Amino acid sequence: MESGRPYPFNQAGKGEIQRMKDLNSSFDVVVVGGGLSGICAAVSAARHGCKVALIQDRPVLGGNASSEIRMGICGAHGKERKETGLLEEIQLNNIYYNPLMRYTIWDDVLLSFVRAESNITLLLNTSVESVETEGSRIKSVSAWNSQEYRRYTIGGTLFADCSGDGILALSGAEYRVGRESASEFQEDFLENEVPDKKTMGNSILLQLRPCTEHHPFIPPPWAYHYDDAFFEARCAKPELRGAPQDTRGSHHSHINPYPENNNFWWIEYGGNLDTIGDAGEIAWELKKIAYGVWAYMKNHPDGRCRNFELDWIGSLPGKRESRRFVGDHLLNQHDVMSGGRFPDTVCYGGWTLDNHNPDAFLNEGFVSTHHTPPSPFGIPLRSLYSRNIENLLFAGRNISCTHMGLSACRVMATCALMGQAAGTTAALACKYNTMPREIQRSHIGEVQSILLEDDVMLPGFPRPVSDITTEAKTDYPLLQNSIDRNMDETENGVWLPCGEACVYSWEKPVKLTGCRFIFDTLLSFHDKRMRKLETLPDRKEMPPMLVREFHVDALIRGKWKTIVREKEVRCRMYRRTWDPLEVTAVRFVADDVWGAEKKAHIFTLEYR
Repeated sequence: MESGRPYPFNQAGKGEIQRMKDLNSSFDVVVVGGGLSGICAAVSAARHGCKVALIQDRPVLGGNASSEIRMGICGAHGKERKETGLLEEIQLNNIYYNPLMRYTIWDDVLLSFVRAESNITLLLNTSVESVETEGSRIKSVSAWNSQEYRRYTIGGTLFADCSGDGILALSGAEYRVGRESASEFQEDFLENEVPDKKTMGNSILLQLRPCTEHHPFIPPPWAYHYDDAFFEARCAKPELRGAPQDTRGSHHSHINPYPENNNFWWIEYGGNLDTIGDAGEIAWELKKIAYGVWAYMKNHPDGRCRNFELDWIGSLPGKRESRRFVGDHLLNQHDVMSGGRFPDTVCYGGWTLDNHNPDAFLNEGFVSTHHTPPSPFGIPLRSLYSRNIENLLFAGRNISCTHMGLSACRVMATCALMGQAAGTTAALACKYNTMPREIQRSHIGEVQSILLEDDVMLPGFPRPVSDITTEAKTDYPLLQNSIDRNMDETENGVWLPCGEACVYSWEKPVKLTGCRFIFDTLLSFHDKRMRKLETLPDRKEMPPMLVREFHVDALIRGKWKTIVREKEVRCRMYRRTWDPLEVTAVRFVADDVWGAEKKAHIFTLEYR
């Protein structure tokens, strides 16, 4: 529904009166924030049948991972702990369409991923201004599109705040800012005895370009000047690099004013200010710091940056911490360090408790302190919905956790899993016409089953396998289990040469209605991430053992018939359904892989 109202707008000095357009719409799920958590929340809810509005206040999607900020997508430490589900689907799409790893194309890979969903209405350049509530529920949000001079009133059944800053706190949802006292949750990794408003700061990033000819860098006159004494007080001593640095086995991260393997996360400031309200001041201060850092490095007499030039500097800082909503559970240090064993686990983390000093770059000493938890550790659904606003979910760095809990679960791969969990929960809440808390109480098993089916690992929760698959006879029984990846050096897959068949057979005919396959996409490595040096000429390649072409034949009344044939496969999880077929055997054949050795590595071949 559209309505217009007079609004004075001076066009080309003629004083003509234009009309603003107000648009009113309603959706099943309204997702605010288009970073990785918001993208995954919106796509998950949409794929499970919901009509979704995705509201993003920037011209591009991706948040901290976008071309505007360029933070790395970090997640769980350890072999085979990498996050799958929608995030892995996005990253494989990126390698396929963007093998040179250009950030502008990466933005459009994310855009394409969202635009492919017919159930999503995407609103870019649109900022939420206000929230209308009715009792303890959000009724609608008002948002302003700065490019179209258009105001939206967007109603919804469920709302998911994936904005990072928690803008839907305007609803009256409870939230926290800053550090708890160490005694409130007995978090002994905290050093403050009284609560305060200090947070982890914001960072502005640099990207460098390799060069062959050295030219000194002339910084702007407002840039700070740094000398060796400044950095000597803040860099790690060589003998301490990589070693535990206190009696609890903690490690510290320091400033590193050298070009190699550096994403400059440590150009950080603002932890002693309000990272939302003082964002403009913080961004300006970071600019002065960043140009000063680069001038020091580039012009240093030891020549450390002779072979590098400044290719890009961010104008939009990335944020680590601002508001954190309060849910039915606040994830804390002890939850993380004990492995997060929750009955309502819906996603997981595995990053260190990486607590940044609020003084950050200016601190004489380290910038952050790391404590290593088990990887993975579970994150409960009770930390993804509001305690006092019934229809509010959230995902990303604004979830219900303490400051110390946030230090381990704020990284973007973990946030993407939270988003997928929140979107799935919202879809079930719509299905049952209820609220997230009731989903947690009465339908948590269904949430977990859907996430497992959608290729999200949930630590401690095995994925059920169809009876048809477990009852089949085959020479490859590893493909019939519920483990969709190698774990702890244990091989859970099968190497299948191209052209060789993997046959499942049954003593009596069975009815098949579909399949679910999991292929190896190299979860052991980090090479799906966007580069720190964007201009390197080498290409990213698809995982070499990933199936590229395959077909499935079924034995129907004594004759083999091809029922599935696929080319240019670029996914870890492949699913398909079909009309029931009565078969006595099926055979899977990998016709080609992405690498040269012509062997496919497969974790799961499941038939339903």
